[in-house]
Amino acid sequence: MEKIEHKSIQVNGLKLHVAEIGSASGAPTILFLHGFPQLWYSWRFQMIAVADAGYRAIAPDFRGYGSSDPPVEPEEATFDDFVADVAAILDALRISKVFVIGQDFGAVVAHRFALGYQERIHGIATLGVPFTPPGPVDFKNTLPEGFYVTRWQEPGRAEADFGRLDAKTVLRNIYILFSSSKLPIAPENLEIMDLVKPSTPLPSWFSEQDLAVYGAAYDISGFRTALQQPNTPEPRVDVPALLIAGEKDYAFKVGDMENYIRSGAVKIYVPNLETEYIPEGCHFISEQFPNEVNRLILSFISKNIQE
Repeated sequence: MEKIEHKSIQVNGLKLHVAEIGSASGAPTILFLHGFPQLWYSWRFQMIAVADAGYRAIAPDFRGYGSSDPPVEPEEATFDDFVADVAAILDALRISKVFVIGQDFGAVVAHRFALGYQERIHGIATLGVPFTPPGPVDFKNTLPEGFYVTRWQEPGRAEADFGRLDAKTVLRNIYILFSSSKLPIAPENLEIMDLVKPSTPLPSWFSEQDLAVYGAAYDISGFRTALQQPNTPEPRVDVPALLIAGEKDYAFKVGDMENYIRSGAVKIYVPNLETEYIPEGCHFISEQFPNEVNRLILSFISKNIQE
């Protein structure tokens, strides 16, 4: 961890935090994009692994996350803003082409970046979240009322739910909830944060020290930007692609998601996709099974390096 360097880069009127490790002299660069409510820190195991393999790794905190500046109006953010930030970071670091690795929310940004900047992509790998176009695959209309996505889309509801607790407790609850294979669904008389008892332990692979890192970061940034979920249509991704899916990820149970992945329907939109399954994997798979995720990512990179 001490080998990972940190810097701030001014892009698009904001100062964004970027973590970096590995050689900058000609080695392929691996760009890691975190999910919600994660940070660059969620990729700590993968960054060290790819650097040890001879590659360069960079992982930004998205705008409004952790040490990165928030936009003036987070509610007006679009995926194009996040994609533009990614492109500007690469420009600032003089990186012409990358492998992009995304998880959760970061997987959507990764797909958008691959669509808009295909010439800058060696390949794309995502954890848990496949490419999902609008229209033909509509999971949102099948979500139950008490599901966290449904609840938190109501203006002000997540803010009120989170506002009762300190940032560290919110993150503790989310890590516990999202590590389960069960969908986080609250009954009518409870909020999502009420689903976790204070006595419930953290997942065995996530320490109090890890929680403290996230808690300190969100004490600075808050959750305002992180709770905004831009929604824009996405066409087809043609670059080499990898999906690493945890078979105990609750997201598998959202609508027809599991069948969409297992049946190969997703390959209509990502024709060069290969899928790898981790049987006990949950939603936070990069932190839960870092060695297995590292192996799959490094194998994918080695097969798709373009001179």
